[in-house]
Amino acid sequence: MHHKAEGAVAPVTAPGSAHGAPPGARVASLQVMSYGPDKVEERVVENAEQIRDLLGKARVTWVNVDGPADQAVLAGLGSVFELHPLALEDVVNPRQRSKVEDYGKYLFIVTRMPVAGDRLPTEQLSLFFGSNFVLTFQESPGGDCLDAVRNRIRRGIGTVRGAGPDHLAYELVDQVTDSYFPVLESLEKRLDVLEEKILKGRNDADPMSIHEIKRDLLAVRHTLRPLREAVTFLMREGSALISQETRVYLRDCADHVLRMLDQIETDTVLCSDLMNVHLTSVNNRMSEVMKVLTIITTLFIPPAFIASLYGMNFNPEKSPYNMPELNWFFGYPFALGLMGLLVGGLLFFLHHKGWLADLFKRRRR
Repeated sequence: MHHKAEGAVAPVTAPGSAHGAPPGARVASLQVMSYGPDKVEERVVENAEQIRDLLGKARVTWVNVDGPADQAVLAGLGSVFELHPLALEDVVNPRQRSKVEDYGKYLFIVTRMPVAGDRLPTEQLSLFFGSNFVLTFQESPGGDCLDAVRNRIRRGIGTVRGAGPDHLAYELVDQVTDSYFPVLESLEKRLDVLEEKILKGRNDADPMSIHEIKRDLLAVRHTLRPLREAVTFLMREGSALISQETRVYLRDCADHVLRMLDQIETDTVLCSDLMNVHLTSVNNRMSEVMKVLTIITTLFIPPAFIASLYGMNFNPEKSPYNMPELNWFFGYPFALGLMGLLVGGLLFFLHHKGWLADLFKRRRR
């Protein structure tokens, strides 16, 4: 967080646009919602100068810039609201971390809100609020999580209609904060499914899925940590733009952020534990396989030894000590019986040691 003095407004150029929006690009929509305890008016204006005439006619004027703003829109809004050029530069560079900057006549808040899509995408929400206005900038048109706030204003639900711009700023920040709860719930459900598969020893438990969930949790934590600092700044700093009543609400918002960070820490540890359990399970299964193969090999060594012994082809005619069993009437049954006796003896020895029983118990589980 930073404290900055108010300065002159300078032209701001959006990235990739030296003279405004490129041909064919979507022009940002300027949506204005003016309200007080008794009425609400909504309209869409074409340029920033039309907003100048609306300021001061209602207790709160909320201007939402929906979509990427070009140079003309930014310069016009900067002139109407007397915004510092450094703040406008942060608006057009949407890779800012959550923060709060005090410019005296207004506060500048940056936060990131989740949007629909894969890999937990987020977009930057830039918010200015002063004594009678709230100005927000969204990266992408539509599909935001702020409709709940709009509906509360339209229906007069809660205290927002009777409060000032600081309370609307709190409502917006709180709505963005609460939009991460469904994201974490979704990650927890995926984690529960993987946990069940791993504990049951199922082969379709993919360790890469555990890594992906852990990566997503770390991405959410990376977003929420600076948001906690920003909310704490709003709650504790002595700006005259924030009433004492709003600070009470901000404490609740800070509590939500802390709850989610605690949940993320717990889930991250669980991911590490599940990965260890999965690797241990894989090693145990490999050990069982090696144990079975070792037993099979051990049982077949004596028959293989006897078979190889009688395959040495020493001529018994040359010496009475050269394989006398080759001419014996019971030579072949003797060899088979000797093989069976040795295998049976090995099985009895393995059973006496408890190795076979332990193996069969694991197989039944």
